[in-house]
Amino acid sequence: MKKMIDIDFGTNRCDELAELRYKVLLEPLGLKFLEHYREKEIGYIHIGCVESLDDKLVGGLLMIPLDNHEIRIMQVAVLPKYQREGVGHKMIDYAISKARAAGYSKLVMHAMLSVVHFYETLGFKAEGDVFEENGITFVKMIKMI
Repeated sequence: MKKMIDIDFGTNRCDELAELRYKVLLEPLGLKFLEHYREKEIGYIHIGCVESLDDKLVGGLLMIPLDNHEIRIMQVAVLPKYQREGVGHKMIDYAISKARAAGYSKLVMHAMLSVVHFYETLGFKAEGDVFEENGITFVKMIKMI
């Protein structure tokens, strides 16, 4: 069974989440993890998903407040062994409930084209043109909550 956890910045679990995000999202694309970006994460919301039996971190994401109404979800990562088991869905549901409870009314994200359908099944809608960052093709997606 998996459970969702809030992760405090600067903790060992936060470092574990950064490593998971690197292994799942950046390393396969040949991108480097730039440590100086970690300082910006102090104001972000860090969410993890752990395996209840052994407390192993199997997924996580970040949320960045943009203003009083809008929050951005980014770097959604699930270890390959746990993909297609509903972990991503649970993490997004949890992120939505946290955002709603904090008073946000709009979620935004930049989704890789390969996962647009997944986010559409969760109620996100593509907005605007496809764009590229660091050689990766994205589309902006939004969800009113």
